[in-house]
Formats: sequence, C-alpha cells, structure tokens
Amino acid sequence: MPVIAIIPARYDSTRLPGKALSEIGGVPMIVRVLRQARRARSLARVIVATDDQRIAAAVRAAGGEAEMTSPAHRSGTDRIAEVARRIAADIYLNVQGDQPFVAPADLDALSAAMIADAGLAMATLAAPLADLAQWRNPNKVKVVCGRNGDALYFSRGAIPHPRDDGEIPAVARRHIGVYAYRRDFLLRFAALEPGVLEGIEKLEQLRALEHGCRIRVVESAAPSLEVDTPEDLALANRAARDAE
Repeated sequence: MPVIAIIPARYDSTRLPGKALSEIGGVPMIVRVLRQARRARSLARVIVATDDQRIAAAVRAAGGEAEMTSPAHRSGTDRIAEVARRIAADIYLNVQGDQPFVAPADLDALSAAMIADAGLAMATLAAPLADLAQWRNPNKVKVVCGRNGDALYFSRGAIPHPRDDGEIPAVARRHIGVYAYRRDFLLRFAALEPGVLEGIEKLEQLRALEHGCRIRVVESAAPSLEVDTPEDLALANRAARDAE
C-alpha cells in the first residue's frame, strides 16, 4: 500500500514572510522538514509541492523532489490534491512545511493507523498539553476527542474549558498539523466548499468534521515545534543549536 508524503510550501506567510526558506541552524526550514520526512520507514516518496521556484530550487539542491503547483490554491490541501491527481498512491501524508523537527516515528504512526483501518479516510496527530500559555495561545490549535480516539472538535480556544477553575484539564491535547488521507477522500475534500466553522476558526480540518468525516487522532511520539512566528523561529534555532 504505497504511502507518499507531500510537503506543501509557499513563500508568502502573513506572520513570517519567506518562512519556508528561513534558515534554522544554517539550513532552510523546508529542507529540514524534507530530511525528517525522508527518515520515515513507511514512505515510498517524499515530495515538496510549491508554487515558488526559489523553494523548488532549495529542495532540489538538497537532493529532494519538488513539484510545481498552481499559485491560486487556497490551502495546502488544495496543493497536495493537485499533486495527487498526477502521482498515484493509496495514502498521502500532508506534512506541514513549518515543522522542521517533525518526528519520522509520528509519520510512521499515521501511516500505520490508516493501513490498520481500511474504513478510515483521514487521520492526524496530537499530544498532551500541560503548558498554560500554549493552552491559551490562539496560534496553538487544540483538539478534543471521543472515547474511540476520533476528533470531536478542533479550536484555537482553550478546550475543553473548565467551568470552575482555570487549570488545564488532563485530557487537553495540542493538535499537530500533520494529516493522512486516502486518495479518494483527499480529492473529494479539496473540492468541498469551506465550512462555516472553518471560516470562523480558520482551521481547514473543521471542514471535514462539518461534512461528517471522522478524523482519527493518533498520539504523537515526539511532539515537534511548529514555526508560525519570528518567536517560534528563534526557538527553532535554539533547539537546532542544542541538538548539535
């Protein structure tokens, strides 16, 4: 069952312009993501999908594979779907280009969850959340799950929110923006109109929930830093230095 990882990457970013090519320890962030994904044992290929020749050039210079895609895409999922129409696989992993330390074991865990359950159309990652600042930070997405491990809701808000005190509930989880899709679902999902909740929270995965799709949430083995802001970039550079 071939599994392909696609890393959507664009140059423009509201909070961190040129994010994909921002250097972390002297290495462009997109190259770090590529290298981490290529260490996953379950992946047949790793492809960067971009609309920017500078990003493609950096990927190819590092020995990676890049596919040029339309600049008109509204989201990374749309970009991945374009590549999926050209390159066939059973399962596609959407590995965000702003996760320079994404754990190969997490990518393998997502692949395994999809392979184990043929009826599962979509899966993602999450990790326990014990940091009060992250729980309250709207840039850090949270998820609550049912007993079966499927997502009930994703939010930028502090969920689940305790009525009686401000302590973080033990079930609080930070969503990690890596996804797995079956090919037929991916193509259908990309064609759907954005949902109402998606428009409010600016979270694309809510579109899937609004249309009745279940999303399996897989426990992350090694939660990774997501680089969304200049402050996150500084933290990433510090982490890279500490790892040397």
